[in-house]
Amino acid sequence: MDVRVTGRGPAEPFLSARDLLATEYELELPVVVKIRDNPDERTMAGHYDDRHELIVSHRAATSAMACELALHELAHMARYEEVHPSHHQSTAEALFLALAGHSVERRKLSHCYQIANHMKDIYADDITLDIGPTHKLVDFMESSLARALADSPPSAPGGWQRLTDASDPDITAVNAAFAIALLERHDAIDADHRLYDLAHAAAADAPHISFWRFRDHFRSLDRDPDESAYRKSLVEVTREYAVGAESERAAD
Repeated sequence: MDVRVTGRGPAEPFLSARDLLATEYELELPVVVKIRDNPDERTMAGHYDDRHELIVSHRAATSAMACELALHELAHMARYEEVHPSHHQSTAEALFLALAGHSVERRKLSHCYQIANHMKDIYADDITLDIGPTHKLVDFMESSLARALADSPPSAPGGWQRLTDASDPDITAVNAAFAIALLERHDAIDADHRLYDLAHAAAADAPHISFWRFRDHFRSLDRDPDESAYRKSLVEVTREYAVGAESERAAD
């Protein structure tokens, strides 16, 4: 497996991730890692006819999670090469099917793309959590959810205008459901872990979002779906988020 690292930063995390992936998987195309100084892009992967590219910030490349982030992105590349439906199904097409006939605000539509990425991540992390250590990922998800909850403004008379995804309790609840689902899917979390308390707090902040339905949906995704089954799952979960929540608000 050919992994080449360019830019100002360490090569070791990416080579370690390569070696971990190679225990179970092989990439046919070479991987070019480009370390950039821009701190705003943690990681971004691209797929081309002759290579995969991984653009990663210097901050991420030198972080304690560098190897785990690299392994996650290599797993996405493995899913892409095996033509897994999650990595070849058109998200735009699925959203069109899910939301046809409904008016959805831009914020919600953006969240739907994030949820579609969660589904891709489930399948990539079915690889990473099967071959790599899990404790860092658990800690990362715990700290990420705690920060998101801290960013959410408290309830107030008249409601709040949500200005950023970080302060939006609806998508925070779905993100929490994704984290719990992924870790439960791989038996990577104990029943008394603090992440459950944080997830319950996120669910309480978004009463119109069915946290447990999203948890069950992510957790029970078929490990080897065909294109039709995957499209159906993606349509169902995006419709649940964008249309189901609005229907419940209207009923109230």
